[in-house]
Amino acid sequence: MKPLGILLACLLSLPASASTAVQPLSARHEAGIRSVIESFRASIVEKDKARFVALFVPGPVTWQSVDSDEALERRRKTQPQASKTRFDPDSTHLSFIDNIVNDPKRVEETFDRIRIDSDGDIASVAFDYRFIAGGVESHHGQESWQLLRTEQGWRIASVVWSMRPSHVARSGR
Repeated sequence: MKPLGILLACLLSLPASASTAVQPLSARHEAGIRSVIESFRASIVEKDKARFVALFVPGPVTWQSVDSDEALERRRKTQPQASKTRFDPDSTHLSFIDNIVNDPKRVEETFDRIRIDSDGDIASVAFDYRFIAGGVESHHGQESWQLLRTEQGWRIASVVWSMRPSHVARSGR
């Protein structure tokens, strides 16, 4: 048998389940995920803690930032031992919304270039964000969430983001 014939025979013998075709995200699942994104945004603007907390899985939620090199350099001027990432057990989604609710200024987070990848049960959401307090952008970067589809709908299990000071020029946007 010629090499091409062998290749064709092998391909035809593969089971149908060996297909690697990615199924598109259903409109229903995409709408559910986009609803979480909008509820996250709106709960910050409206300072609605109950709505915000309901977006997350019960129990521990990963809540972690990483400083850009520029932000780290800036922090090291006053904190020489600072590192790009720092784990603070007191920094959680709950402390985040508490700080927003207690801030008298208007606070908002904007989302651009939203990207969603999902198989219908788990989802990764990534986007560019800007954090604005009192009408002034304090920082921006990229944010990534991991979501799980529970019996109650889509819930956030993990939030990680980069932090770039607002004075740092944004490249590639």
